[in-house]
Amino acid sequence: MSELLKLKSEIKKKSNPEKAKHSQRFFKTGPGEYSEGDIFNGLTVPECRIISKEFKNLRTKDIQELIKSPIHEERLVALFIMVYQFEKGTPEQQKIIHELFLKNTRYINNWDLVDLSAPKITGAYLLNKPRKILYKLVKSKSLWERRISIISTFTFIRHNDFTDTFEISEILLNDKHDLIHKAVGWMLREIGKKDRNELSNFLKTHYKKMPRTMLRYSIEHYPEEIRQKYLKGLI
Repeated sequence: MSELLKLKSEIKKKSNPEKAKHSQRFFKTGPGEYSEGDIFNGLTVPECRIISKEFKNLRTKDIQELIKSPIHEERLVALFIMVYQFEKGTPEQQKIIHELFLKNTRYINNWDLVDLSAPKITGAYLLNKPRKILYKLVKSKSLWERRISIISTFTFIRHNDFTDTFEISEILLNDKHDLIHKAVGWMLREIGKKDRNELSNFLKTHYKKMPRTMLRYSIEHYPEEIRQKYLKGLI
C-alpha cells in the first residue's frame, strides 16, 4: 500500500460520524453557504496533526493529490505536511512548497484551512521578500484568496511589520463578506497588542467606514470606555 493510501486509511479509521455532522453545520456546508458541499470525516485538529507528523515526508506529487481531496480533513493534513516541510526545508524547498500552496488556493477553501497554513507558508516565505502576490490575492473574486492575503500578514505582525496589514486592510474595508470582516479585525487587533498607537492612528482615519464586525474585533482589547466611543462614532 502506498504512503498516500495509508494516510487516507488512517483518516478513515478515525472517522466520527457525529463530529462530522457537527462540523458540516459549524463550517457552513449547506446549500448557498460559504463552504457548500464540503465533506467532513469528523476528525479533530489534534488528530489531523498527529497523522500529518506520521506522514511528514509525503512526496510532493502525493501532497498535490491529497490537497485536491473532497474530504476536508485530508486537505487539512496535506496543509499540515506542507507547513512541516516548509519549516524544515532549504530555501529552494521552501520556494517549491510556497508555489504549491499558491497553485492550490482553490482547495484551501475554508477559514480553518487558510488560518492554519497561510501565515506559516506564504507569510513566512514573504517575510524578507517582495509581497506583490498579496495584492493580487486581495483583489481576487475568491473569498479564500482574499482571506489568505490578509491572514498571511500575521507573520509580519509578529515581526513588528504592520505596513502590509494596514494597506491590505484598507483595500478590504468595503468587502462584503463577514469572514473577511472578521479576518481583518483579527489582524488589526494583533497589531493593537503590539502597538496600540499604530492601530489607533489607523482607526482614526478609517473606523467610521469599517464594517461593524471588523471594528468590534479590532478594538476588543481597548478599555470599555474607548470601545464605546468608537462604536458610537465619537472618537
